[in-house]
This record gives sequence, C-alpha cells and structure tokens, in this order.
Amino acid sequence: MKQYNLSINVGNWQASLQVNLWEGSQELMAKQRPMILICPGGGYRIVSDREADPVAAQFFAMGYHTAVLRYSVSPARYPTALLQLAGAVKLIRENAAEWMVDSKKILVNGYSAGGHLAASLGVFWKKEILKDFYKCDSECFRPNGLILSYPVISSGEFAHRGSFEKLLGEGEKEPGKEMSLEMQVNKDVPITFLWHTDGDDTVPVENSVMFYSALHREGIPAELHIFQKGGHGLSTADKLAQNADGYGIQPECQCWIPMVHTWIESNFGK
Repeated sequence: MKQYNLSINVGNWQASLQVNLWEGSQELMAKQRPMILICPGGGYRIVSDREADPVAAQFFAMGYHTAVLRYSVSPARYPTALLQLAGAVKLIRENAAEWMVDSKKILVNGYSAGGHLAASLGVFWKKEILKDFYKCDSECFRPNGLILSYPVISSGEFAHRGSFEKLLGEGEKEPGKEMSLEMQVNKDVPITFLWHTDGDDTVPVENSVMFYSALHREGIPAELHIFQKGGHGLSTADKLAQNADGYGIQPECQCWIPMVHTWIESNFGK
C-alpha cells in the first residue's frame, strides 16, 4: 500500500487528503482500480474519525483505492468545503495514471453532513464558481458516482438545522432552495447509492427518500436501502466504528457494505 498526505487550500482554509493506493503488481489482474473518495460527517462542525479510517479500510479490502478528505468546517463557510472536495476530485483525476486510478470510476462517499457535501458536488459540479476558482473544465470535478450514507439533503421541513447553521453561519437567513439538494437534481447528477435508517432521529430518513425520488424523476439510476432499526451515524455499523460509549454496532445495518460492493461492481466493474 502507498500512502499520500496532501493539502488542498481554499483561501485561508486547508483541507487534508489521505490517499491509500494499491500498489501495481505483475501478479495481479487489476491494473487500474476505482477510487472511493470519503467525506466523513460531523454536522459541518467536526470531521468524524468514525466515518473516516473504518470506512476506508472496508473499501480498501474490496480492492479499491481510497481517499479521506478532512475538509474545513465551521467557522469556514459555504462554498469552502465544496471547493475543497472539487479540488480533491481534480487532484485524483490529474494523478490517475501514476496512481493507477480509473479516471472514469471516481466515486464520492459521504456521511451525514459529509453526505450533503458529496451530494452538493453531485448536483453542482458544473457550477461556474468551481470552474472560475480552478481555471479548468467542469469535467475535472465530475464524480462518476455517489454513495450517500444517511445524508443531510433538505433544508426544508426535514432539515438538520445544525448542519446548515454551521455551513452558512449562525444567525444567517434561512437556507434557500440552493442548499436543498433534492430541488437541485438535474440530468447531470451521477448514479447514486443511498442508505438510511428509519429510526434516525437526527437526520430524518425523508432526506434520502426525497433525493432518491428526485433522481428517479430525472431518470438517473439510483438505489435506496432503508433499514428498520438503527440510529444516526452508524458508519460501518460494526466494531470498527464503535465509539467510546459503545454506540455504533447495528447488525441489521452491516449488510450495507456488501450491498454497496455489489452496486459498485454492477455499475463500475469490468
């Protein structure tokens, strides 16, 4: 395994990108591999460790390259983190040949508020602000797929208010339609895998349902799994991501890992 620790600067804010790569070998059939770019959650207040290395370990074991983006959170404001994520995709694509990444298989995986960040790139990758900042074509930033785990999506009735307060600034006016991503879905959004729990009392399951419905209306291939049991922030739902208080183990939800593996192979395999 090769590791790179890289920086992505936006103004006075710095994000770190930890890249974990499979090394090339004459004995292994795979010469280029998909890249899973992980955006941990944390309500735009912190970047959760529970949704970083434990997740990367699972995807790396599947045979994929991984990268974890520790993006800037409050007091940084929108669009700082979005620019950093776009820069991370651009960096991976520019180094695809050296890192043996299939540049057509860069998937962004986000959790909770990190899911909002990932989905924001999915709907906004053609925005002028990204092109103007990096002085390159929109294709540099385009994710090929989204993997959204209990994501913050809507700024409306089912919003996680705390995430938007940290993203936009406390005391700012109510977030408008632009931040309510189910209303921003267009035909350029990449194919998407979503999972959520019905018992999530932090980010209501309606967030995933509304985003899936918007994708379906646009004819974008999408897959949604809703688990009856389990709360918020489960990450891998096993001991890898269990917190110090013992929270995080939910056997009923652990199958999301093999499910997303099947989805990736079905859509990005051979």
